[in-house]
Amino acid sequence: MSELKVLTREQKQCYNENGFIKLSNIFSKNEVDEISDAYNELFERKHKENLEGLESAWKGDDMKKEANYTPYTVKSIHGLQMHSAVFTRLITHPKLLDALEDIMDTKDILLHHTKAHIKPPEKGAPYLMHQDYHYFPFKKHSMLAVFLHLDDTTPENGGLAVYPGSHKLGPLQDHGLSDEKGERYHYADPKKYPLSGATPVSAKRGEILVFSYLLLHGSYLNLSARSRRMFLAQIRAADDEPLEDVHKSPCQNLVLRGTNIYREATMATRFAH
Repeated sequence: MSELKVLTREQKQCYNENGFIKLSNIFSKNEVDEISDAYNELFERKHKENLEGLESAWKGDDMKKEANYTPYTVKSIHGLQMHSAVFTRLITHPKLLDALEDIMDTKDILLHHTKAHIKPPEKGAPYLMHQDYHYFPFKKHSMLAVFLHLDDTTPENGGLAVYPGSHKLGPLQDHGLSDEKGERYHYADPKKYPLSGATPVSAKRGEILVFSYLLLHGSYLNLSARSRRMFLAQIRAADDEPLEDVHKSPCQNLVLRGTNIYREATMATRFAH
């Protein structure tokens, strides 16, 4: 194992064993305040522009059962780095990239996409247990999620839940569905991997959960009086390859650290004639 920059060897072993790790003190309080303010301003602006277009709650009978037929919602925005330099600084933060380099065993790190969800008080939707793999499968499974909590988060306000070690199972059978618009909702067998059987992950404002895209994860209903705000970046190693031509997003393959010699080789071949 190469010399670690941020993680201890125990933390690295914990990540390898469980498929996730919670990180504290990556961002300062002032940095978290700046991110929070930019986040609120963006959602307020987009809310005025297109309320319906922000909806990101899953559909289907399994989801209705989980939500007990309660009207539920999640508000979502993608590509946050296209809206404010605050989010560009977030995904290129040296201390964050040091931690990712430790976790990923590579200095060549690329962006896949970013998004943000707000679970509003008293009606925030749950998410069934799922693997992100089914949305954007990659050959070497280097893809991971960087989940920044912008509020203190517990199961009561819609926090995350995981099945520790489930990343070792590899890609599981997809039990999802497609809606009337053709949008796909991916999740694991709710009978075999119920949300109620998962391990809750509580976090303080500013803490980050990093997890493999093969880790089974979901989140609870928010029936509390508190919002649950999050920022998510999906990150991959430069030498990994997509298995399907799906999930295109702004700034995809942006080099966050190191180089992307694989992209350069592809481009050189493409424009050689």
